[in-house]
Amino acid sequence: MSGAYLPLLLLFGVSVINALGIVLTSHILNPRRDTSQKLMPYESGMIPLGSTKARFSVKFYMVAISFIVFDLETIFLVPWAVQMRELGWSAFLAMTMFVTVLAIGLVYEWKKGGLEWD
Repeated sequence: MSGAYLPLLLLFGVSVINALGIVLTSHILNPRRDTSQKLMPYESGMIPLGSTKARFSVKFYMVAISFIVFDLETIFLVPWAVQMRELGWSAFLAMTMFVTVLAIGLVYEWKKGGLEWD
């Protein structure tokens, strides 16, 4: 039984040795030299003004989450649309219910002002 796992263990061992070797080689060949320029936050090559810890409105995150939800809807719709004829009416009804629920959610969010973050 242990002979069946030998190639997997060898691959794991070589991967760990490779990862450690790359990290060790990078530390040897390029030692870290911190300077004030390297430690300064980068903002388009300009010297930062004020605090770099800006707070975003919660509405910004709500719009971002909505974008992700409706982006995932597209991921489900495209394969279904490609195979629509082979899947039949049951898949069509299931996808219709899926899109209907998402459309109701979008209308609800729109009415509540969730798509505005200004």
